[in-house]
Amino acid sequence: MHKCVRPFSERVGVFCQKYSRRLERVITDFGADHAFGQISSKVKEHYGIEVPTSSARIITQKHAHQIFTKDDDPPSCSSKVTPQSIILTETDGSMIPITKQKERPKGSKKFDGRKAKEHYWKEARLTLARPISSITPRFAATLGKPDKVGQQMLAIAEQSGFTERTHVHCLGDGASWIANQVEEQFGLQATYLVDFYHVCEYLAEAAPSCSQSPSKEWIKVQQERLKSGLLEAVLNDLKAHLESEQEKDTEAPVRRCYRYLDNRRHQLDYKGAIAKGLPIGSGEVESAHRYVVQKRLKISGAWWKEINAADMLALRVNRVNRNWDTYWAAKKAA
Repeated sequence: MHKCVRPFSERVGVFCQKYSRRLERVITDFGADHAFGQISSKVKEHYGIEVPTSSARIITQKHAHQIFTKDDDPPSCSSKVTPQSIILTETDGSMIPITKQKERPKGSKKFDGRKAKEHYWKEARLTLARPISSITPRFAATLGKPDKVGQQMLAIAEQSGFTERTHVHCLGDGASWIANQVEEQFGLQATYLVDFYHVCEYLAEAAPSCSQSPSKEWIKVQQERLKSGLLEAVLNDLKAHLESEQEKDTEAPVRRCYRYLDNRRHQLDYKGAIAKGLPIGSGEVESAHRYVVQKRLKISGAWWKEINAADMLALRVNRVNRNWDTYWAAKKAA
């Protein structure tokens, strides 16, 4: 029973001063997907209970923080997990809006805290892992540094069946920190492949300077060469059209493309991946950013304190990993 100030009325709804676990679950459920300002109308429509926006925000953030705290140290691999021969991992980042309060200047008598805010963007790093034979991944997300991403990468790989006999097929963009974490966490058990379509973006920028024929034809030739393991042929073609050293890097797309590929020679084995039936693009995690991260943390007009953004990421990941019922069952048992 909800302890209420006054009896239920269809006209005014129910006004609560204390929320049951069941009602908190309802509020957090809505808060995980919708702006806090929308929660009141949804709870009233479905349950006839009026909940202030401030209470909805506090309750949602409370449980989000408890999930973040619980998941901050990733669990080790469960003995019930079936060992896998090949596991896929993908990592990618997207920017989310962050705000923080500026400090009051020393000796300042006039200070409007509402206006003294700094807005900036911070990268939310999302990682997925799944057995190559499965279509259901596990996720982890953080606003933290690369070593935190690496810890999460290993944790969800273990939860997906990683053992000392597992090969890990890793995909990401050309960021060196991702490749470094793959090597640090998995060593010789992993191979890292630069997302093929990310490479193609560099080829597309270089194409107009490298071919008198339509750019699309030149790009297609280079793509087929890469898929066939003919990286040297691609580099030689680019090398023949390198800009002069006097050209600024921003005005030298061929040089940028050549350098990008040359520095990542050991991360471009598309032929080997294709032969094993493994993906060569990280589109799965890039798509996941839209429904795991951006759907809630990049809604129009939303700016987050960093700690609240981290908590909300944990809440979103909890749900997409199907740990929602487990969290509330533990609350009930406590």
